[in-house]
Amino acid sequence: MDRSSLLQLIQEQLDPENTGFIGVETFASLVHSHELPLDPAKLDMLVALAQGNDEGQVCYQELVDLISSKRSSSFKRAIANGQRALPRDVLLDETGLGIYKRFVRYVAYEILPCEMDRRWYFYQHRTCPPPVFMAAVTLTQIIVFLCYGARLNKWVLQTYHPEYMKSPLVYHPGHRARAWRFLTYMFMHVGLEQLGFNALLQLMIGVPLEMVHGILRISFLYLAGVLAGSLTVSITDMRAPLVGGSGGVYALCSAHLANVVMNWAGMRCPYKLLRMVLALVCMSSEVGRAVWLRFSPPLPASGPQPSFMAHLAGAIVGISMGLTILRSYEESLQDQCGWWVLLLSYGTFLLFAVFWNIFAYDLLGAQIPPPP
Repeated sequence: MDRSSLLQLIQEQLDPENTGFIGVETFASLVHSHELPLDPAKLDMLVALAQGNDEGQVCYQELVDLISSKRSSSFKRAIANGQRALPRDVLLDETGLGIYKRFVRYVAYEILPCEMDRRWYFYQHRTCPPPVFMAAVTLTQIIVFLCYGARLNKWVLQTYHPEYMKSPLVYHPGHRARAWRFLTYMFMHVGLEQLGFNALLQLMIGVPLEMVHGILRISFLYLAGVLAGSLTVSITDMRAPLVGGSGGVYALCSAHLANVVMNWAGMRCPYKLLRMVLALVCMSSEVGRAVWLRFSPPLPASGPQPSFMAHLAGAIVGISMGLTILRSYEESLQDQCGWWVLLLSYGTFLLFAVFWNIFAYDLLGAQIPPPP
């Protein structure tokens, strides 16, 4: 029996008068007597949803959302009030799982702070579509780095090579009119160490985030950090070029760390305090290294070295916009007032940065290094 036939049968037998409510016990007996193809975990969730109802009923639309693997806002609010616990043990007690399902469970405990969210994600997770965005970005960055490394025969501090900065992907203040450079700089890197750091974080944090929250939200967050990074450099460090995907990486990392802090009691990832300290130390060290390369370059260079401001801009985007995205698992962002406030703030910043790049350089008489 397909899903539409199941829903039609339920409405005909359990709600013939179209009241909009269905008795859960009667529904459970219908499932067992007709051997209907409903996941037992979903039946558990349905029972949990009705436990707070005095009449033991559940809204028909909530039942439709449950069978369709969609969570309504009323369903999440009902579970969040603490009165409707699932009859089974926590997800960690599940036994007999394959390698991939254990990985999905690991991702659930890494990213989600609520046991209900973790169980919901675990049971409704599908392998298609896979988390292709972060994998594709990382693979492209590696390919671009290998191409330039082989061409220039240089694998560290590539920005010191004059031919490297001539790339059409690098952001340079003298090429501000070429708008694509405000995004494509994320495919270029100073050297092997910066690429390795960014690729590692993108795969370790970005892929699990994309698995849970989807490609649209995570790609938007990553690209928002990248764009904010280049525009911030164009405002605060007007002479400096820019390479590397650190703006997007720091947006993802800061959003995840902020989400862990905000939901500290509910997070069940192991050694969370130690891991957070290590992450902050590594991120701070990377920023410190970028500052050192910007103001005290170890080798003579023909012009200013890449700016470090993209790191800070990405972190700000992650803590503000990213935190809202990660706290809204399976809920529509459009229904949240805070989301529109953040979008308006980000749009205002973009508009200001565009006018700054058009007019401020000439009005301030900025001494821009000649483009390569």
